[in-house]
Amino acid sequence: MNKVFARMFRKEDPLVYQDKDSHLIRSLTTKDFLALGVGTIVSTSIFTLPGVVAAQHAGPAVALSFLAAAIVAGMVAFAYAEMSAAMPYAGSAYSWINVVFGEFWGWVAGWALLAEYFIAVAFVASGLSANLQGLLAPTGFQLPKQLASASTGNNGGLMDLTAIIVVLLVALLLSRGASQTARVENTLVVLKVIAILVFIFVGLSAIHPSNYVPFIPKYHPNADGTAFGGWQGIYAGVSEIFLAYIGFDSIAANSAEAKDPQKTMPRGILGSLVIAVVLFISVALVLVGMFHYSLYANNAEPVGWALRQSGHGTIATIVQGVAVVGMFTALIGMMLAGSRLLYSFGRDGLLPQWLGKLTHNLPNRALVVLTIIGIALGAFFPFTFLAQLISAGTLIAFMFVSVGIYALRPREGKDIPEPSFKMPWYPILPALGFLGALAIFWGLDIQAKIYAGGWFLFGMLIYFIYGMTHSTATIDKEKVHEK
Repeated sequence: MNKVFARMFRKEDPLVYQDKDSHLIRSLTTKDFLALGVGTIVSTSIFTLPGVVAAQHAGPAVALSFLAAAIVAGMVAFAYAEMSAAMPYAGSAYSWINVVFGEFWGWVAGWALLAEYFIAVAFVASGLSANLQGLLAPTGFQLPKQLASASTGNNGGLMDLTAIIVVLLVALLLSRGASQTARVENTLVVLKVIAILVFIFVGLSAIHPSNYVPFIPKYHPNADGTAFGGWQGIYAGVSEIFLAYIGFDSIAANSAEAKDPQKTMPRGILGSLVIAVVLFISVALVLVGMFHYSLYANNAEPVGWALRQSGHGTIATIVQGVAVVGMFTALIGMMLAGSRLLYSFGRDGLLPQWLGKLTHNLPNRALVVLTIIGIALGAFFPFTFLAQLISAGTLIAFMFVSVGIYALRPREGKDIPEPSFKMPWYPILPALGFLGALAIFWGLDIQAKIYAGGWFLFGMLIYFIYGMTHSTATIDKEKVHEK
């Protein structure tokens, strides 16, 4: 038993990761990481969440829900910035926790993130497919029912062909390298931000101040038992909104490919989050000012609807087109980060080691596996009930990274390099980041927590049956003993 615990809680030598990741090409700059972060965070959610959360939970105070979620995300982002500057390894939280807490806890954090990337790739691909088909419908283009959507009931669908194609296209782009991907991502993100700014300035001309009164509506429970109005409604909105901010993990997952990570990683993580917060809060305030928040109830496209109702149909069409572009940038970010996480598991032997082999200095084997799983989930299976598992898994990783700062600080300047960026207000802020992530996790519904528990049970079986015995740390140690 002592031998088992020794294997579980051994800490990886930072020099080992530095050596293993040395073959990855460091080509990404601060500009690339800003685009990657904004592209992943500011995706379709900016066109849907402000209206949905305003109608269901917070009213005009939806901006406060976005701000509260941003404060928690910001505290965790400070921890991410320090961790990635001190340990610029592929795999983000998985690799960091492996170094500061040990292999078992690294597996738990990494397994949590793996759920995020698998499901997020499938969700974004399916959402992109639905929006693209809607955009093309006026032209007369229509796929047969069997190829238009996944088999989610009596809709006649067998597979989502568009979702398959977009995942394959992104995989092909990523297989050419991070630097080429970054050039495409940078261009698409600039277009997306310009379109969002156009909506904000056009929407300002249609604002009616009376729609902001009362700014925080009186509390009452919704028919489904959730909260509306008061601080309860703002808090309910935070749990739903937080999903929009988790994209900065995708930046950290690529830190092994960063130029001068001591500077580029903190700037990319914190800078992209600041840009995203400003855009989200601005869109939310303009949207609820244009029309009464109750009119956005059950509205799948509140931004487009508000523009059309205020006489800006052409701009609404442009925004819908940009929503497709936004999903494309998010898909690039999620697949880039997910493939690096899978590579990290294979690099350490916790999953089959061929996942950790590089092709032309790129983790393309891991990319192929992620692509296959993303296609299987997005094209063939109903998975709506797993939506909050993305938030659940990421919040668990966020909690690990926040408390991980306490284990990192004593080692900085010793076996781990002294980072140029450090989390401010230590030791208070890491604890607040942990408690904030825990509070949002607590606000997820019971079903999400049950599914998260099932995912972790499955992960524990894989670790104890396969990962622990095939870990490169175990194999290397046994070779030493044999000598």
